[in-house]
Amino acid sequence: MKYSMFVGRWQPFDDGHKWLVNQRLKKGKNVLICIRDMEPDENNPWNSHQVKQMIEHAYRNNDNVKVMIIPDIESINYGRGVGYEIIEHKPPEDIKKISATEIRKKGEQ
Repeated sequence: MKYSMFVGRWQPFDDGHKWLVNQRLKKGKNVLICIRDMEPDENNPWNSHQVKQMIEHAYRNNDNVKVMIIPDIESINYGRGVGYEIIEHKPPEDIKKISATEIRKKGEQ
């Protein structure tokens, strides 16, 4: 079974992130959400296990979504024609304006 993979901090997992993931789900694709394992700090107030719980809660009724914690990464690399695509999703303006940084500043989740 193949998956569309997303890698991020997800601090917090907001409506913009949901929009992004849902672009693949709407096409009937399986989704793997990878959480970078980072120590909490000012820009990352939740630990990776808390973020995992947030995302699993958001997709609790969807068997097409898997969530896992991965080691922190510095880059994503690929070689030639390895059998998968690199896809950029361009959100509409209302979704583009969503900022996890601003959500954290307001103390929302």
